[in-house]
Amino acid sequence: MNHWIIAPVILPALLAPLIILWMRHDIVLARVFSTLGTAALIGIAVWLNVISADGEITVYRLGNWPAPFGIVLVLDRLAALMILLTGILALVVQFYAIGSGWDKRGWHFHALWQFQLMGVCGAFLTGDAFNLFVFFEVLLIASYGLMIHAGGGLRLRAGVQYVVYNLAGSTLFLAALGVLYAVTGTLNMADLAGRVAEMPASDSALLRTGAVLLMLVFAVKAALVPLHFWLPSTYANAPGPVAALFAIMSKVGIYGIIRFFSLVFPQDGAIENMATDLLLPAALITMVIGMIGVLGARNLSRQAAFAAIGSVGTLMLAVAQFDQYDTTAALYYLLHSTFSAAMLFLVVDMIAARRNGDVWLHVTRPLIGRSGLVASLFFAAAIAVAGMPPLSGFIGKLMILNATRDMPDAPWVWGAILITSLMAIVGMTRAGSVVFWKCWTPENPPPAPYDRASDVEVEAEQANPAGTPSYVQALGPAPWLAFASVMTLLALMVALTVAAGPVTNWMAAISEQLFNPADYINAVLTNQGATK
Repeated sequence: MNHWIIAPVILPALLAPLIILWMRHDIVLARVFSTLGTAALIGIAVWLNVISADGEITVYRLGNWPAPFGIVLVLDRLAALMILLTGILALVVQFYAIGSGWDKRGWHFHALWQFQLMGVCGAFLTGDAFNLFVFFEVLLIASYGLMIHAGGGLRLRAGVQYVVYNLAGSTLFLAALGVLYAVTGTLNMADLAGRVAEMPASDSALLRTGAVLLMLVFAVKAALVPLHFWLPSTYANAPGPVAALFAIMSKVGIYGIIRFFSLVFPQDGAIENMATDLLLPAALITMVIGMIGVLGARNLSRQAAFAAIGSVGTLMLAVAQFDQYDTTAALYYLLHSTFSAAMLFLVVDMIAARRNGDVWLHVTRPLIGRSGLVASLFFAAAIAVAGMPPLSGFIGKLMILNATRDMPDAPWVWGAILITSLMAIVGMTRAGSVVFWKCWTPENPPPAPYDRASDVEVEAEQANPAGTPSYVQALGPAPWLAFASVMTLLALMVALTVAAGPVTNWMAAISEQLFNPADYINAVLTNQGATK
């Protein structure tokens, strides 16, 4: 067995308790070890992509027990891609957290960060449905702590809502697994795929129930309408770098949909076109609701959160077709949407730092004369979110439009994509003009006192009224590092644009492997080697 496969799970699992037990009172040491660990995760992910590049699916059997009885981790091209995406995003955002000082404004930031990476990487690698539930819970528990990092009443209330909603989703996940186990007698994904394929259509009623429950679970994680209610408040009230890291969390739900409904429940199998029939309207409504939120938001943080919802809807339009070409377009757009959402959250955090924590869209002192670089980054983030040229969002949306042109509902899909893109342009333009250009006039007086993202910030400022407001201190101790992090995300989207051809070929190879599930099943169940 290739032991590198388990390294993305083991590395953060070892680092997190080490940081808690040894470095909890030394922020510098915690930063060094956590950053080195995340950088090492990228190196491991690159090596895993090299291993999987030839199309061979590699299986790691814990304890050398044979599947489906033992726990297995499975490395294919999709899992390798998602781990690399997670590592890159995590390192860039972690540098922003260090540069802005967010990581030292609460306890155990870096330990929770590593536990979060453990859960996300484990979810991408596991070949067992129950262990997918386990890794979901690991990443969710870590995200609870990160969500309320630095405290405050608004953040705590949003965190409680987030916990309750996701606990309900976890309960539904267990119910779905129970139904599937009752029907098939297994939770190993490869074994599930084989047993579902052999099940006659006349006996598939309970199987369909399990598939629908599982789809609902992943829809909660992906924030698909009408199961998206947790996301706006959660993302809007989370610390900036935490919200940026959460850009990968909704992709875990999308990954679950892609994995299960290409491997276990293919559209030509027992459940037929049920997944497409349910997901396509949900994706359309999600995209529309998200961009209406961008257009009507009165708060920069909520606008960024609704932009993330809209991008999920756009992405799911391609995923819901469940064929090779549409999945290629979806995977390309998945890369772009992750980087663009993270960049927008970080830029909003920069704006908040320069407006004393005020993220409401009302006229204050304009920022353009003092923060031209931040204005430029907001402009670039707005272009990325709206899917305008020259960034990769334009290419991604063109690929989705091309992939959906032969659908019976293609006019509705095309119309929705184009109109919501226009909504995003108008909404982001309005926000940018209010924040960076407009100023007070006798006819437009200063606004009333506003809410801040954290009660802790208000208390700190009241305690030191003559000093620098605490939110402004979010620019330290190394503002250059925070700027470099945001510009790195922009550079990644530029790279996706410049290398669109090779990247698309890479995504096409991943899609081809996804829609040939026999290779996955054989790797897990047939080629077991010298197991116990």
